[in-house]
Amino acid sequence: MTETIKKEIITTAQVKEILDSVKQDDMDQIQRWTADYVGKFAKTDAKTAREMVKQLVEKCDLTTEEAVEIVNVMPTSMEELRAFTFGWKKLILTETLEKMLNILKVDSQG
Repeated sequence: MTETIKKEIITTAQVKEILDSVKQDDMDQIQRWTADYVGKFAKTDAKTAREMVKQLVEKCDLTTEEAVEIVNVMPTSMEELRAFTFGWKKLILTETLEKMLNILKVDSQG
């Protein structure tokens, strides 16, 4: 059994970065499936994802968990962002949603 050293919520881009550092031959089946998944669905690189999460937490008053969810999905429109955040148990002002979209647009363009 593997010992848990640290628990941290990270984006799919960060998972991809971690798994990219492991040789395919050294991975178990679940790690291979995960590497395949994040290779297909990571929307940006790990450095950009970390910066986006940081900005969303600082500028938009999101929790780390909420910021990671947003970065993983990378909504591109107000409607998509509203639909995604609708399930959260808090009201998010249109101004904040616009800030969130701007953070995602600026950072995703590199």
